Amino acid sequence: MKGSSKALRRNRLTGYTFLLPNILGFLIFICLPVCASFLMSFTEWNGFGEIEFAGLSNYTRLWSDETFRISLLNSLLMTAVSVPVTLILAILAAVALNKGLRGVKIFRTAIFLPHITATIAVAVVWQLLYNPTMGPINGFLRSLGIDNPPTWLASTHWALLSVIIVSIWHSIGYYMVLYLAGLQGIPKDLYEAAEIDGAGKVSQFRNITLPMLSPVIFFTIIMGIINSFKVFDLVFVLTKGGPGRSTHMLVYDIYYTAFQRFEYGYASAMAYVLFAIILVITLIQFRGQKRWVNYS
Repeated sequence: MKGSSKALRRNRLTGYTFLLPNILGFLIFICLPVCASFLMSFTEWNGFGEIEFAGLSNYTRLWSDETFRISLLNSLLMTAVSVPVTLILAILAAVALNKGLRGVKIFRTAIFLPHITATIAVAVVWQLLYNPTMGPINGFLRSLGIDNPPTWLASTHWALLSVIIVSIWHSIGYYMVLYLAGLQGIPKDLYEAAEIDGAGKVSQFRNITLPMLSPVIFFTIIMGIINSFKVFDLVFVLTKGGPGRSTHMLVYDIYYTAFQRFEYGYASAMAYVLFAIILVITLIQFRGQKRWVNYS
């Protein structure tokens, strides 16, 4: 018994030793900065002078900050448009590519490739595509007889939609792979029984595919909402929040406030408001998932 207990303690010690680098990394690079930024949200500090306690003034200031309200509205609009469109297209692509057809792997790779491409590279390529004078998109529109095509990233009316289009194109592949994994886990017996009963493809999709995919759909909705609120690099490269404030997103506003205006306390307060928004939306999703998510 003593020998077995010593071996057990030795195995535990070995396991904790392997976990120690990750634990230290989490504590130093994630937990500590999160706690420090929370405390900083109650202060005023420009990074150089003395830290002054500000109480709740940073949070109350958000209500009268027009730029913050615009950034919040833009982030909500992007989430409301990009998430459902991305997930619907990803489901359709996964269903279409879940067949054992010749060349299907090529199409899967082509759709997934944008997701593993560096976001900065994607943004630079789309900048060229959106070029109002020499870009191929406007060149194609002119060939169709449209004399004054949109100026896309240079227009306050089209810039946000342009960013949303790039975000959708960049994200579809990731969610498609998740849906493919879910589809391949659905028993084929269900489809065979449905065909015997005379159910068509649309009926099978509605009554078998979607209910069986509901756990994956639930996960992708949460991840899609979080990722849409976190959009920064696309905005930074494509528009830098402009023209005007038409593409100012919350994360970009936090970056601009902290590293351009050097208001670290106020930026920290904005970050925690963003965290609270995402937390509330996620909790609502978890409360509502009992009504439509099928885990059987």
